[in-house]
Amino acid sequence: MDKFTSPRPWNPYLCGGLSGLLVVLSVWIAGKYFGASTTFVRSAGLIEQLFDPERVAVMDYFIKTAPKIDWQWMFVAGIFIGSYLAAKFIGGFKIQAVPDMWQERFGPSTAKRALVAFIGGVIAIFGARLAGGCPSGHGLSGTLQLSLSGFIALVCFFLGGLLTARIIYGREGR
Repeated sequence: MDKFTSPRPWNPYLCGGLSGLLVVLSVWIAGKYFGASTTFVRSAGLIEQLFDPERVAVMDYFIKTAPKIDWQWMFVAGIFIGSYLAAKFIGGFKIQAVPDMWQERFGPSTAKRALVAFIGGVIAIFGARLAGGCPSGHGLSGTLQLSLSGFIALVCFFLGGLLTARIIYGREGR
């Protein structure tokens, strides 16, 4: 195995640079900035349309942001597909309900891990919708446009991540 196909994580600086290059290419080629959180709301609207389309048709939010499969929805699907392919490529893919790091700190309970992940997801999507965007929208696309709010959001994302990691995993990390 060489350094690109080993199961070790890639250098975060290389990944950050490649992410920046990708968003520049996205704007240059497709004219689209990154964003993901609206996709989850649109997907919820698509699902709700299956059961009560009249309700979705009169909701103010879905009148403004139509539930549909669009460029951003395909971007999010591409994240999942690309992540899967990259993990398979380096031989690091495995299905695991409780990650090793979590298990070492909190035990093997799948229910506890699922509950905490669900609560974290709800907080993350609530915050993203409240702020009108997610880390990819504010952090990557906002800073690319030299937006002050993007830089403030990016600093807050890092500080929040550092604080959360310290609370969950402690000072020693693992």
